[in-house]
Amino acid sequence: MNREHVVNLLDMNQPTLAQFFAHLGEKPASVNMRARQTLKWLHQAQLSDIAGMTDIAKATREQIAAHAEIRDLAVLHDHRSDDGTRKWLFDVGSSAIDAVFIPEDDRGTLCISSQAGCALDCSFCSTGKQGFNRNLTVGEIIGQLRHANRALKADRAIHGRTADGVQPITNVVMMGMGEPLANPQNVFPALELMLDDCAYGLSRRRVTVSTSGIVPQIDELARVVPVALAVSLHAPTDALRDVLVPINRRYPLADLLAACNRYLAYAPRDFITFEYVMLDGVNDQPEHARALIDIARTVPSKLNLIPFNPFPNSGYARSPRARILDFQRRLSDAGIVTTIRRTRGDDIDAACGQLAGRIADRTRRTAERAAALAALSEGNRTGGNG
Repeated sequence: MNREHVVNLLDMNQPTLAQFFAHLGEKPASVNMRARQTLKWLHQAQLSDIAGMTDIAKATREQIAAHAEIRDLAVLHDHRSDDGTRKWLFDVGSSAIDAVFIPEDDRGTLCISSQAGCALDCSFCSTGKQGFNRNLTVGEIIGQLRHANRALKADRAIHGRTADGVQPITNVVMMGMGEPLANPQNVFPALELMLDDCAYGLSRRRVTVSTSGIVPQIDELARVVPVALAVSLHAPTDALRDVLVPINRRYPLADLLAACNRYLAYAPRDFITFEYVMLDGVNDQPEHARALIDIARTVPSKLNLIPFNPFPNSGYARSPRARILDFQRRLSDAGIVTTIRRTRGDDIDAACGQLAGRIADRTRRTAERAAALAALSEGNRTGGNG
C-alpha cells in the first residue's frame, strides 16, 4: 500500500477530524460523533493503534488506517532533575525540541515548544542562539502533551499514586522553544485540542501562551482561542527593548500595550502577565523599576521576575538576589502584584531560556548588542535616557 499521502491523526482537531470522516464517506449525521470518538481514543485513552478504537466499526477503522496513522514523537532523551522537574528531548527530524514538566503541590505544569529553534533572536535566550529551523505541526505540539501525560501516568501507576482517567498535567504553558504566535496555523488548533472536552479538557485559565509581542497575532488569538496571555516584556523602554527583544523594532511598546488592553476583553483572566528576565546592570536598576511601574499602571497586569539562567557566551549575568528583591519591593510598594519565578530544572538545562542544548555563539551579534547596551548605559549616565 502506498503510504505517501497518509496523514497523522494527531494533526487534527475536532473540525478537521469531522472533515476527514466526511471525505471517507461517513454519513453527515455521524461525522461529528466519529470525530469525538477519535479524539477520546487519541488524547484521553492515548491509544497508539487505530485497531484499538473498539467503539468504531471494524470497516470504518480499516478505512481510517488506509488513510491515516497515529505518529507519535520519538523521544531522544528523558532527563529528571533533582527537584522533580522532568525534560523530554524529542526528535523532529533535522533538529530536536524540548518539553518540560514542573511538578507543584497543587498542579502539574507542562512547558511545551511551538517551533524548532526561534527566529526572534532575543539576546538573552539560548534558544535564539541556535537560529530557526521550522514550525512544529499540530501533531508535534500536542504530541508533547500526549507523551508527557502518558509517561507521567505510567510512572504514577508504578508507584501506586494515580487513578484511571486522571491526567497528571493540569496546566500548559507555551513558553518552550519558539515564538507561538509566529506559528498560529498550528498553535491555534493545538490550543483548541487542549481545551476540547473530548481531548484534554483544560480550562482557558490553565493554558497560557507566551509571546514576545507579535501584535497582529495577539489580536487573532483573542478572536480564535483566547487563553491566558503572558508577554515577554524584559525592558520598560523601546531603546532597551530594541536590543533585548528585537521584535520590538516592528511592534514597539505603545502598540504592544494597546494590544494587551484589547486582549483583556476576551481573556479568561482580568490581567496580563508580564515576564521580565533580570539581567545584571542591564534592566535591573531603580529607573527601570520606575518605568515598569508606569507601564503596569496602563495595563492590568502581574509581573513575573525571572532570574537569568546563564549559558555559554551569553554576554549577560544574573542580577544579584538582593537587587532582584529590591526590584520586587519597588514594584510591590507601587501596588503591582510581583512574583519571582523559582528556578527549576537548571541542573538538566530545563530552566527558562535554556531549551537549546549546546549552542554556538553568534559572535558578531553579541558584540553589536554589547555596543548598543554600552551606548544606552552611557546615555543614562549623561542624562540622555533616564
